[in-house]
Amino acid sequence: MNEQVSVGIDVATAGVRAFAVRDGSVLATASASLPAPVRADGGRSEQDPSAWWPAVGSVLNEVTAALPGRGAEVSAVAIAATSGTIVGVDAAGEPVTPALMYDDRRGADYNAKAVELGAGRWQKLGSSVSPTAALGRIAWLAEHTEAVAVRHTPEMIAAKLTGHPVAADWSHALKSGYDPLAGEWPSEVFAGLGVPDGMLPPVVAPTSVLGEISVPVAGLPAGCLVVAGMTDGCAGQLAAGAVEPGRFVGILGTTYVLKGVTESLVPDPTGVMYSHRHPDGWWLPGGASNTGGESVADSPRLAELDAAATARGPAEVVAFPLRRKGERFPFAHGDAEGFVLGTPADDVELHRARLEGVAFLERLALDHLRRLGVPVREPLLAAGGGSKSPLWTQIRATVSGLGLQVAPQAETGYGAALLAAAGCTSGGLSAVCKGMPVGSLIEPMPGESAAMLVSYQRFCRELRDRGWIDDELFTVAAG
Repeated sequence: MNEQVSVGIDVATAGVRAFAVRDGSVLATASASLPAPVRADGGRSEQDPSAWWPAVGSVLNEVTAALPGRGAEVSAVAIAATSGTIVGVDAAGEPVTPALMYDDRRGADYNAKAVELGAGRWQKLGSSVSPTAALGRIAWLAEHTEAVAVRHTPEMIAAKLTGHPVAADWSHALKSGYDPLAGEWPSEVFAGLGVPDGMLPPVVAPTSVLGEISVPVAGLPAGCLVVAGMTDGCAGQLAAGAVEPGRFVGILGTTYVLKGVTESLVPDPTGVMYSHRHPDGWWLPGGASNTGGESVADSPRLAELDAAATARGPAEVVAFPLRRKGERFPFAHGDAEGFVLGTPADDVELHRARLEGVAFLERLALDHLRRLGVPVREPLLAAGGGSKSPLWTQIRATVSGLGLQVAPQAETGYGAALLAAAGCTSGGLSAVCKGMPVGSLIEPMPGESAAMLVSYQRFCRELRDRGWIDDELFTVAAG
């Protein structure tokens, strides 16, 4: 690990956090809130970008003040932010539009056209263009505003630190249409949408040095390097330890996300998985479900239910605990809805069935990787609020048949600090992450494996019978 202090900044939707890290240990953290996005008719989702820098400056001053050298020992800083949030700026780089958030839908029609304009390119990448991709919002800004350029959140913050415009990293640029395989913007797509070349920033690899701080700012010393970061999801993945080929992390938050590392790009013909590019040139395939921790979020007495469900053992009923209509990973079906096969004996059995249902979804995601030929090294890393439940983690290990190692530090800001350290380390990100702290290992429970397999097969059979998964995936899962 690098012994210098690095700082990672996480600009999330609701707030900003900063982490100061040395030798893998967190020395200090700080946080500040941001104004909530304004969401309105027409798919609008906006935030005031002028609020970002004061919040970032506040957390940087706080976190550096807590260090022994009052910030003088900080060698590098990197920024991670929400994927696909963009701002229209003038020639001086100042905002002339609100920040169009990652879920703003004003670019949906442009994105539909982009699917056709770049069909061959997207096929090579094994991905598509979603209705909320930032690519379409760039075209919307070009047609409806006076903006002469677009910037992602990290470029706005990095420019404040360096005093000059900086490049985008290829992670934050992905949903804006950047092609990480060809290493270029899709000029034919943007030309077809009427977007001038000059609107798009140059792009570099994460961990590239964007510049340095010339005069002390927000507690950071002159000479501190400003390093290209990655999106919040990618930074969180790295923080969890999924850094090298074969390592995957299952992040169980409000929704379930599976992300990992492969040596080469793995196109997904089903389109449910897409890949960012690793700073060291590898690939970061992943996908996000519409279910997860949300399935038990409104359950009272969760600890009590967990204890009772632990004593009860595997449920007799099978649940797919989707709370809303439509699923996107590990299968995509707009009409998918949650279900329960059988009648639960009581609230305890229903609770257990919901936990198992999310574990079945994770197993199905791993089986989807298997059919694509993607190797997954054991143990599977685990992160997110749901991973704090010993019962749920145990169920996930038993269902998947893999040991689960709960990541001790899976925060986005921590991942950004690792990226910052890699920017001033000759061995790159892999060298920085060697010797990272590891968490507890949870092994499958042999006595419950057979019952879990039977329920998982019932789960998959129901998905197939409803037409939500294809025969190939069912065959892989059933085998």
